[in-house]
Order: sequence, then C-alpha cells, then structure tokens
Amino acid sequence: MRNPRHTLTAAAAIAVAGLVLTGCAGGASEETAYDPEAPVTLNFAFWGNDDRATRYNDLIAAFNEEYPQITVNASFTDFPSFWEKRQTEAAGGGLPDVFQFSDSYLRQYGQSGNLLDLATVDDYIDTTTFEDGLLGTGALEGVQYSLPTGYSLWANFVNDDLLATAGVEVPEGGTSFADFDDWMAEVTTATGGAVYGGTDYTQRIQTFELQLRADGGNLYTEDGELGFTEDQLREYWESGATIRDGVTVPQQRLEELSPKSGFGAGVTASEMSWSNFLGGYLADSGSSAISLVAPPTAKAGSKDLYRQAGLQMAIAENTEHPEAAALFLDFVVNSEKAGEIFGTTLGFPASSSKLAGATLEGPDKQVADYIDANADRIGDAPPVPVVGYGSLEQTFWDLGKSIGLGAISVDDAVNSFFSEADAILG
Repeated sequence: MRNPRHTLTAAAAIAVAGLVLTGCAGGASEETAYDPEAPVTLNFAFWGNDDRATRYNDLIAAFNEEYPQITVNASFTDFPSFWEKRQTEAAGGGLPDVFQFSDSYLRQYGQSGNLLDLATVDDYIDTTTFEDGLLGTGALEGVQYSLPTGYSLWANFVNDDLLATAGVEVPEGGTSFADFDDWMAEVTTATGGAVYGGTDYTQRIQTFELQLRADGGNLYTEDGELGFTEDQLREYWESGATIRDGVTVPQQRLEELSPKSGFGAGVTASEMSWSNFLGGYLADSGSSAISLVAPPTAKAGSKDLYRQAGLQMAIAENTEHPEAAALFLDFVVNSEKAGEIFGTTLGFPASSSKLAGATLEGPDKQVADYIDANADRIGDAPPVPVVGYGSLEQTFWDLGKSIGLGAISVDDAVNSFFSEADAILG
C-alpha cells in the first residue's frame, strides 16, 4: 500500500524542541475526513545523541519539502530517560504522536492499547518494501504496531586511534571471553590506566543473551517466561569480577561521564553494542577510525548472533492526527531520503526503498561488511520479548552498575532481579 503524494502549498516551519515534550491527548474522530492541506503539528520523540538529532533535523527538513503543512516538533534524550518518560506519558494518555520504538516494549505497549494499529492508516504507509521476517518484528498477534528502521548485529567497537597510541593490535573477533579479557588487560596495562581496555560487559543483558544462545537458550521463552535460572545469572555476574578489578573502567568514572559512554568519551578502547552505533561512536569519540569486530563467543561455531530489528517507529493510539503521523512514519522508514541521511545509523535499512537511497560507503559500508562477514554466525531471532522486558533490561543494567559501584553483592543483585521479574511477569 503506497502512501498518497499530495500537492501542498501551505508553509510550515521546522520546530525542534528541547528534551521534554508534551504528548497529544484525546483520540482522532473517525467521522472527520482527513484534509491533506490543513496545518498539523506532530510531536516526535527519539533516543540518541547529537549526531542522530542532526540527521533527524535534516530528515524533517526534507519531509517538509514534500509536506510543508506538517510541522514536526522533535525531542530526544538517552535510552533510559526516554522510556521513563514514555511510561509516564502512557499512564496519562499523552504519548507523542510518533516516536522511536523498541521491540522490547511491543507486548507492553501493544497489549495495553497504547499503539495505533497501522492497518487503520495503511493508505499512508507502504509495507510491501519489508520482508515478512522484518515485518514480524513489529507485529503482535497479527496486528502491525510498528515498523523497523533497520536491523543490527551485536558487535565489538574498537578505537583504532587509542590502540595505535598504546601500541596494541586490534583484537581478533569471535575469540573466547577469557581471551578478550586478556586483551583488555593488555590495553589497560600498556596505557598505565590512562585508557582502559573496555567496560564491564556483564552489565549488559545482550552479552548474557549471547552466552545463553551459544548453548541453545534464550532470555525468555515463547510462553513469556524467563529462559534462565538464578544460578546462570549468578555465574554470569560473578564472571565479571576479574575484569572489574582494574581491567575495565571503574563504574564511578562512567557515572561522571554520563550521558556519554566510556567509549564515546575516549576513556575505553572498546565497547560492545549494536552495529548501527558506529556513526554515533565516531561522532562522540572524535576518532578517525573505529574497527568493528565480532564479539567474543561462549562456544565457537554457535549461532549466537541474530538480526535485531529492535529500533522501530510507532504511532500513539490516541493521536489526533493519525494520517499525518503515518505520512511521517512512512517517510522515516521508507523514503530514499532517509536512506541517504541515516545510512546504517538506525540499523542496516530494513525496507528496500530506504536501502535504495543509502550510499554504502565509509562507516555505512563498514557496517554492511561487518554484517556480511558474520552471516555464518547468525541464528534464528529470539521469541517476541515478554511483557515488561524493557523494564527488565533496564533493571539488569542498573543492577550491573550497582555491582560495579560496590553498592550491592552479586547474590543480592540476583535476588533483586528475580524479585522484579516475578512482579513484572506474574
């Protein structure tokens, strides 16, 4: 279904707001016909950094060349703060008209009626440009609630400039975790602690997921339950004790650098995250070159990686301007201009039309090459995240940081996580 292209003459300004926005309230009237020439203002929220904000600003400018009657007020913050605000807005019925979304929250926001069924605005959104598997990442029980901007693989980022100064080689990809720990220690020793080898990767639930998948498991089951035991989590967090003892950057230092990461601030030589972060890391760190290498694996030859289409776009169910919101969503996920402006920074383009606009060179080609080089390690996607997974992911991260600060023991952290999981999952 191709969205209509209207000829419009009304003038509109691009409005980019600060960090806080007020979501729209009240539902759209089904009896009111859409007037494509009527001035409309949309609120749009996303998580990210200054680099992503600049790209969205450019995209909004391009959108307004085609739809000058639609003003887009944009705001952004970091990932944790983004979801804290969305949860408050969802409780009060005031979500932004359009917002970056994550598959981690699909059950939570879809089942609670906070997301618009995109079939209700299918005249304005083209879904034929997506493979069925990628469409499914934004669908729940047959309802399409969101669309992916792209997909990524978990990756290990390495700052080439810092390594050259330290006289240390880029680590080999796909080694054991023990070998990677030794490499981080080599960097920290070589710089006398001026630059650390990396951050404590045991804080991230994605690295835990990698280890579970290496043994054929997942974070959660098809039935909406946790896919791991207390003992498995305890062993995982305890495994980080050796790297927390002088090898990785101290957590207190990271707290001082926030919202920048240790890698973005140039105090660590490596950091694991999703492959689409390359552009942002280059902008934040100021490094002339960053290598993308495969993360360590718990079992050589396993299919522990997967195509993660977690970064999506959704529309609030009670938006007063569903058609205009759909036009903007479509422009973000489908337009060639979006491919040109964002490249792979929102993930490797998920739609064929967006990919057609992307020039895969420099960092974008680097991401594409990384995905291609690790194709043999890619397995099936995990089950649809459980209700409340986003909250569990944040709880996992917060507890990992508390362990790093020495504010909580591993045993107490495990107990706290499973207590929270019991409360969320029932």
